[in-house]
Amino acid sequence: MDIEVLEKNLNIEFTNKNLLQEAFIHKSYAYENHVQSNEKLEFLGDAVLELVISEYLYKNYNNLKEGEMTKVRATVVCEQSLYEVAKRHNFSDFLKVSKSEYQTRGNENPAILADSVEAFIAAIFLDLGLDKAKEFIITNLKDSVKIASKHVGMKDYKTVLQEKLQEHGEVKILYELIKESGPDHDKIFTVNVSCNGKILAEGEGRTKKGAEMEAARKALGKI
Repeated sequence: MDIEVLEKNLNIEFTNKNLLQEAFIHKSYAYENHVQSNEKLEFLGDAVLELVISEYLYKNYNNLKEGEMTKVRATVVCEQSLYEVAKRHNFSDFLKVSKSEYQTRGNENPAILADSVEAFIAAIFLDLGLDKAKEFIITNLKDSVKIASKHVGMKDYKTVLQEKLQEHGEVKILYELIKESGPDHDKIFTVNVSCNGKILAEGEGRTKKGAEMEAARKALGKI
């Protein structure tokens, strides 16, 4: 798909279109076509992302201690969170992978998509400056920061969700596998979580447990 569609959807206009294109070139495509991959941009984007989230936590979450801020940042700056950002903006439509990678739906691979978000952040930073990169990052991750800050130090999202739902008595919480996709060596699992028959949220992950955790995390965000 034309990369200008993404610019329009995100209301971000790049001066250097080549830099924007590079952000979506996976190493498999780069090797096949003898062009620059997005790996260097990914490296830079990771650093920009950590800086922005660290500053955001420092300025907006005065109640958190240093160790708690570190935990929140680690929860937010992770593959799953960035994969969600990529899905939200249909990054898979713009990602360039090799022919063989595309045949195994590599353009929908969570890790590859998460890396493309970091590369995209770096492209914004280099072309349009830190403030614009910060705007994109905070807009897309502030809700994840909020959820993580509420539950910092707790065991896991499933445990927290169970405690929340059972505050007023016993309820039936069920995690159901609804879909598996991708090749055997790189499957993506989709799970929904329900309470007394009412579906609360749906999550994806590279393992069933990871998908359950993501479903629980999303459900907590709605409570």
